[in-house]
Amino acid sequence: MARGRLDFYYEFASTYSYLAAARIGPLAEAAGVEVTYVPFLLGPIFAAQGYSTSPFNLYPEKGRHMWRDLERLAAHYGLPPIVRPATFPANGLLAARVATALNDASRPGFTKALFLREFAEGQDISDPAVIRQVLAGLGHFCDAPIEAAQSQANKDRLRAQTERAQAAGVFGAPSFVTPDGELFWGNDRLELALDHAVRGA
Repeated sequence: MARGRLDFYYEFASTYSYLAAARIGPLAEAAGVEVTYVPFLLGPIFAAQGYSTSPFNLYPEKGRHMWRDLERLAAHYGLPPIVRPATFPANGLLAARVATALNDASRPGFTKALFLREFAEGQDISDPAVIRQVLAGLGHFCDAPIEAAQSQANKDRLRAQTERAQAAGVFGAPSFVTPDGELFWGNDRLELALDHAVRGA
């Protein structure tokens, strides 16, 4: 029985969301925390902050450090070496829509597998063929989730999730929000967020 709950807000274009998605499952299970995976779009939130693209692109020195930091952390966590996608940030709209359309049981596996395609294999996650391959690898019939993802109801749901993230104070990804409204930002705050979720249950 879960001892706490945590909302995991992530964006498929986010490098540090990749690290969090790779780690959160076993850590949450060990802590007895039930995690809700909430894909959202950083674009509207960045636009509200006055950013036209990722801050890692706007500030080149910060971007260079981020990629090196990502390489070090991937090695530290025992993840595959980082392979940079040709386009950064990626267009994660289709990926987010598909993740939103999937049920709660399927969403974590899809999320982790697609992030691996993006940052461990350098693949273009905006390519429907990549999405289809990931779905097929997880045992899904590809057409149904993609068709559901493009429905107006699902588009509205993703938009609502992005608005919900913004209302919760989310300004970057990954972010973790506990039921009492406490916000934790960044892969390096995952353990602290899980601990708070347990103590606040």
